[in-house]
Amino acid sequence: MDDYISRSEHEEFRRSMDLANQNLADENKRQNKRLDILEENSKQITALVTNVERLAVNMENSLKIQESHAKRLEVIESRDGKMWRKVVDHIVTAIAGAVTCYFLMKMGIS
Repeated sequence: MDDYISRSEHEEFRRSMDLANQNLADENKRQNKRLDILEENSKQITALVTNVERLAVNMENSLKIQESHAKRLEVIESRDGKMWRKVVDHIVTAIAGAVTCYFLMKMGIS
């Protein structure tokens, strides 16, 4: 009879096992919640990385467009400068011609 346990000992063992099982189930629930949160965070980080990559591509494209605009603007600005220099050259040539004509007339050459 020494190998058998009493009913009260069995019930106490069962209660302790039930309590241990409940603790394990509670721990599993907590771990599952933590895993769900981590999975959600992982999804958000993945979405953020994707958005940052798209933003980088858009910024790169914008930089290329801005560089092409800068080149075009430089060409346009230099055109006005070239035209202005031509106008000034013509005015200076006309004044020089007028002055030369004036001196030639004073010298009686014409």
